[in-house]
Amino acid sequence: MAFEGLADKLEEAFKKLKSKGSLTESDVKEAMREVRLALLEADVNFKVAKDFTNTVTERAIGATVLESLTPGQMVIKIVNEELTSLMGGTKSRLATAPHPPTVIMMCGLQGSGKTTHSAKIALMLKKQGHRPLLVACDIYRPATIKQLQVVGEQAGVPVFEMGQSDPVLIAKEAIKLAKDNGYDYVFLDTAGRLHIDEELMNELKNVKNEVHPHEILLVVDAMTGQDAVNVATSFNEALGIDGLVLTKLDGDTRGGAALSARAVTGKPIKFVGIGEKLDDLDVFHPDRMASRILGMGDVLSLIEKAEQTLDEKKAMELESKLRQNKFDLNDLIEQIDQVRKLGSIKDTLKMIPGIGRKLDDVDIDERQFDRTKALVLSMTKKEREKPDIIDASRKKRIAAGAGQKVEDVNKLLTQFRQMQQMFKQMNPNGKKHRKHKNMMNLPGNMNSMNGFKF
Repeated sequence: MAFEGLADKLEEAFKKLKSKGSLTESDVKEAMREVRLALLEADVNFKVAKDFTNTVTERAIGATVLESLTPGQMVIKIVNEELTSLMGGTKSRLATAPHPPTVIMMCGLQGSGKTTHSAKIALMLKKQGHRPLLVACDIYRPATIKQLQVVGEQAGVPVFEMGQSDPVLIAKEAIKLAKDNGYDYVFLDTAGRLHIDEELMNELKNVKNEVHPHEILLVVDAMTGQDAVNVATSFNEALGIDGLVLTKLDGDTRGGAALSARAVTGKPIKFVGIGEKLDDLDVFHPDRMASRILGMGDVLSLIEKAEQTLDEKKAMELESKLRQNKFDLNDLIEQIDQVRKLGSIKDTLKMIPGIGRKLDDVDIDERQFDRTKALVLSMTKKEREKPDIIDASRKKRIAAGAGQKVEDVNKLLTQFRQMQQMFKQMNPNGKKHRKHKNMMNLPGNMNSMNGFKF
């Protein structure tokens, strides 16, 4: 994941500060030298890194240490605040036109993920009740038009195209169609190039001048590091962008683009791509990203992700079963499916404060979910509902059906009984304690899996 290297380096830099009862000016400056080096290694722009550490140093040396914090914690608090400010301070919302449709012009270099992220944002808006329309304005590569049609179909969002006509005409006709048919967002997927050139910029300027988009979003590949900032600067100077979409923040990127782009261009990061699926898109929250970089977790994003992903009806049904101590292996399978919808278990757990850094050296085998599910699916309906009837011969059959060993069946049944016992202890006499009210929300889901070897 992005920022892992930076987070590790920052943690090392702060270890010395945390261990001291008082801090001298020299202590702060030494720590900030390490922070600056960590930022530079993460591909942060040199001037941005220098200005950042100078600001933190100035604030830390003159700061009054709060009674509730140690000097080391006070410096970390200042770093957190300045990181948040560096990335924009608060989240920046997508523009909304006073009279629909809102026209969003998507631009970027070829291969940056522009077409896919046009569909991702459109899908996000569709889930919020909007009616977006995707428009194929890249007339030079037929494959791009086809790609937009494919991702549009996957997202359930209509695509407007006129083949290799004039991009300005295509945009105008699309906006006219949107007005006539009640589409409230129009995404213009414009042409990209392998590099920035005058021809590309002139075409984009023509589209901008003719259709007057309410917002121009530049899609940049975070994997390109410092080049992403250079691309953003060039597009902003030539076109006047309104915001950034950073892609591939789930990959092995050092994260410097996210920390530099806002400071260098003055334009906010509005969305970040965190995976290949159309659902893998997050609204960018500077404060939450700063907390994650500093190993403080990101509970708010975790809760939002759970609310969007988990099935509330199934959670209520499961809660009812827990109250009656009727949790069986069918419910276990449903819980596994619910948790897996959230994505990588390790990445999800890292969003919980106090856990993130502890998982660095932990090997989480997510295939264990599949092995557990295979064992349960090898059982009969009656065996899943009443595991106690599973004797030695049944265990052999179940193990053979799942391609595993009898020992694996025994381990599953033992762990399942432990889970049942845990639920009984937290819910005596069928009454649910108030403090466990949210047990089957996300942290509860994770806890219910703790007995299994990941």
